[in-house]
Amino acid sequence: MKKADTGAPLGVAVVGAGYWGPNLVRNFQASASFRLLWLCDLDVARAQRVLGGYSTVEATADYAHILADDRVDAVAIATPAATHRDLALAALEAGKHVLVEKPLAATYADGRLLVEEAARRGLTLMCDHTYCYTPAVTKLRELIHDGVLGDVHFIDSVRINLGLVQRDIDVLWDLAPHDLSILDSILPEGVEPEAVAAHGADPIGAGRCCVAYLTLRLTGGAIAHIHVNWLSPTKVRSTMVGGSKRTVVWDDLNPAQRVAVFDRGVDLAAPEELADQARQQMLISYRSGDMTAPALTEREALSAVVEEYAAAIHARRPALTDGRAGLRVLDVLEAASRSLEFHGAVVGLRGAR
Repeated sequence: MKKADTGAPLGVAVVGAGYWGPNLVRNFQASASFRLLWLCDLDVARAQRVLGGYSTVEATADYAHILADDRVDAVAIATPAATHRDLALAALEAGKHVLVEKPLAATYADGRLLVEEAARRGLTLMCDHTYCYTPAVTKLRELIHDGVLGDVHFIDSVRINLGLVQRDIDVLWDLAPHDLSILDSILPEGVEPEAVAAHGADPIGAGRCCVAYLTLRLTGGAIAHIHVNWLSPTKVRSTMVGGSKRTVVWDDLNPAQRVAVFDRGVDLAAPEELADQARQQMLISYRSGDMTAPALTEREALSAVVEEYAAAIHARRPALTDGRAGLRVLDVLEAASRSLEFHGAVVGLRGAR
């Protein structure tokens, strides 16, 4: 009987000891749902430094050796996006469940290959869209899905800072996956992006876009706007979701009030149909109600990612941010890149829900 059927801790290997790998190591090591067995990195000395006092975990540069280890039920990949397809595909072919750091793959085609392979083998494929597991985004999703905000009218997201200009990707592929994954996570059933237009600039001559603006047309006429920027002297992490009933604002840099719900907005009402069938005039009224700040239970988002990974494996169900969620993000990213090439042209999406 497989461990996924017994509820026993799952053997897991982390691949990549760079920026994100140590965080995965720490959270898997702290989880009762997993037993961390391996840390794999081409630089074994770096992996050993990351492990430090974790004497029960072995370091190796031999990925094939990990995949041949029957004790390993699952892998977590934290390597550059260009390597995701080959590493994840090899793990799936070896019968391992797979957690992949964002983005799921370097291209939509590669991502679709992984999704199809996981489905064919009945394995869990999950994308590490960490922000979707923060208490704030969990609250946003709850407010929207429970109808507290009403119909979604607009979403505005800003993710800017004086950041590291990447060598291999532009700001769109570096920062926007966070906001696109959040958007995918919080949108209600039946509402999804249909098309995107993107504008960007490289004012410092870096050879890649350093500032970008994405505008997404959503089902039902709503709109979403995302601003990502490596060149801002100030750091801003904010999202606003406006609905027909209420508006919620998430300010990730305000620990005292991360989420605020405003009962303020504009209402439209049409008068009774006139007897002479004359054109109706819309009546506009302004609503100015209370602001509430719901309490959030603080927790490390990556810990919630790890537990969701285990729960999805044991229950044989899609994770909240499963492979298809990662594929939908890639759909928008590729369409936005095409839009940039054609100076902001509107590009339709494939739709992967």
